[in-house]
Amino acid sequence: MRWDALSKETCSVARAVSVIGDRWTLLILRDCFLRVRRFEVFQDRLGITRHILADRLRKLVKSGVLARAQYQSRPRRYEYRLTPKGLDLHPVLMSLVHWGDLHMAGRNGRPVLHRHTRCAHDFDPVLACSECGEAVTAKDVRVRPGPGASSDILPKELSS
Repeated sequence: MRWDALSKETCSVARAVSVIGDRWTLLILRDCFLRVRRFEVFQDRLGITRHILADRLRKLVKSGVLARAQYQSRPRRYEYRLTPKGLDLHPVLMSLVHWGDLHMAGRNGRPVLHRHTRCAHDFDPVLACSECGEAVTAKDVRVRPGPGASSDILPKELSS
């Protein structure tokens, strides 16, 4: 699979990776969810070159994950804000945070805690079934071809 062809694959993971599948993009998104909006602040926090940051922000805007909003006219400067499509990435980032907290946290524990504003408790993200509300793990899931599937979407052992 070629990197520039991922967006045309029938696999939803491949198409998602075509937008958010590099380290800088994921770290930019992390900062977006921490309410970072300005180019200079992204650059300072990430230690990323201007060229790479501009490229990743442009790609996120083009894909509809971020929107540019002008906040100054002379010189012209923009903020980058999550769109509804970008906000839909929140569970993805929270799942990565949770995995990192479980498997990669240092001796001192989690670097950031997440508090639910409605109940005022720190929480761990949980994947739940949209139909019954029960927690779902990998062992609880079976896959089957959907209406947009191609014939090779599933490994041969699963497709018979």
